[in-house]
Amino acid sequence: MPLREPTPPQESPGPELTVTLPGHNISRMSGSDFKKPTEELQSLEAQLQELLSLCERLKTENKSLRSQQDVLVADRASLIEKNEKARTRVEAMITRLKAMENSQ
Repeated sequence: MPLREPTPPQESPGPELTVTLPGHNISRMSGSDFKKPTEELQSLEAQLQELLSLCERLKTENKSLRSQQDVLVADRASLIEKNEKARTRVEAMITRLKAMENSQ
């Protein structure tokens, strides 16, 4: 019986795969049929950098807003206290005026 040379294994086509992400549609027909993987990788890397940048900007903005809120809460407390003092003084004046009116 003659020896035959082994045949290389055939690549099976595999199931069709489609992944959809916002702004990206990645399709795969077989194990080695990706469309321009380096471009996809670069695009995903750029999107990741944008997200990281946005995250940092939002952290900074959030910190600033929290600081502003703290100042506004303190200002509000001060104004409430001043309003209460003014109310007490006005009520005291009204009481004195009524007392003066009744004494005459």
